[in-house]
Amino acid sequence: MDATPEQVWRTVCDPHHLPRWWPRVQRVEGVDREHFTEVLTTDKGRSIRADFRVVESRAPEVRRWVQEVEGSPFERLLRSAETEIRLAPDGAGGTRVTVAMRQRLRGVGALGGFMVRRATRRVADEALEGLARLHGH
Repeated sequence: MDATPEQVWRTVCDPHHLPRWWPRVQRVEGVDREHFTEVLTTDKGRSIRADFRVVESRAPEVRRWVQEVEGSPFERLLRSAETEIRLAPDGAGGTRVTVAMRQRLRGVGALGGFMVRRATRRVADEALEGLARLHGH
């Protein structure tokens, strides 16, 4: 990306910006230093809430959050879900961004696991595209 890590960090570290770059996020609620809730849109157009806890935030290098799945609609599918965004200078005045998503599935067979991994990769790619739109390629 053309922007510096500090510029990209201002977007990545503020959950209020997620609807601008993270796929399916309509809005974000209940934001404080350690928690936020995403209101997501499903394929069928329904809204669903997902709660997250920030577990690492080190400017302007890494932001990591985990989904609070226990007691949520996601509990049937996920044991745990973690997202990590890493920023590093690219050597040309811009930023190299890495999105890593780690999920432990619950009760999902091989085909289902493959489909979840493919969907997760698509979300990570779309998030990178969203950041690139905001901060240049």
